[in-house]
Amino acid sequence: MTKRLFLLDIDGTICRGNALIPGAGEFLQAVRRSGGQYVFITNNSTRSTADYIRFFRTLGVPSDEGNYLTAGTTTIRYLKEHYAGQHIYALATDSFLKECRRSGLQITTNAHDKAITCVLVSYDNALTYEKIKDVCLLLTTREVDYIATNPDLVCPVDFGYLPDCGAICNMIETATHRRPKFLGKPEPAMVQYALEATGFSPEEALVVGDRLYTDIACGLRAGVDTALVLSGEATLADVEASAHRPTWIFPSVAELRQAFLPDPARPCHTSSPAGIAANA
Repeated sequence: MTKRLFLLDIDGTICRGNALIPGAGEFLQAVRRSGGQYVFITNNSTRSTADYIRFFRTLGVPSDEGNYLTAGTTTIRYLKEHYAGQHIYALATDSFLKECRRSGLQITTNAHDKAITCVLVSYDNALTYEKIKDVCLLLTTREVDYIATNPDLVCPVDFGYLPDCGAICNMIETATHRRPKFLGKPEPAMVQYALEATGFSPEEALVVGDRLYTDIACGLRAGVDTALVLSGEATLADVEASAHRPTWIFPSVAELRQAFLPDPARPCHTSSPAGIAANA
């Protein structure tokens, strides 16, 4: 089956911490050589698109704005559609706060602003207890909407995992009994936006990620084939216990490249990818 558009998670799929997963660079090069395209669809909102372009440049991976759709950009698009001109309290990194403000959103970090109509929570690697206190105050004492960028529980790093946005929201829910509307994966918006922007059909696209409940569920909701890589969070045991069944499973994107993007000098004669077919 021919795939031309690869919709890629980053953390645990292409990178672990600040380094490429072995074989990821070769995979991205092979996509370009094949005439295909890759778009990073990540739930990590700690970096802006400009930050990601600079980050991947340091790893030797060329990219531009067209290679990225993040939970942050998806959230900004949603907030502009539904909360334009309204005051939004945001628990977020400085980078994401600046990106929101550049887009024209009325972002505040002052929990005592009486004009606040919406609370936004994202993954924040500069999280403080004071920020948690502010969110709890607003959700407990005010009639405000509650939005979060993504439901991921953990973020892969070089030594293991750190709590992600979903874990932060679980902590807040324990104190306030409020659960947010999540906007990133598994919602299908990023896949739909990528298809619109690139002109590829759903049949030509493949969602690749390491999480069943976000990456694979997102592809399923968007009607696009999926490939789970075992280089991040999910294990084969998780697949057996999950309702979110990927189309294929690979140890990493290195093996996925061999299946979908074989070296033209050594043609592949198999009629289907050599990963484990998980939904058969």
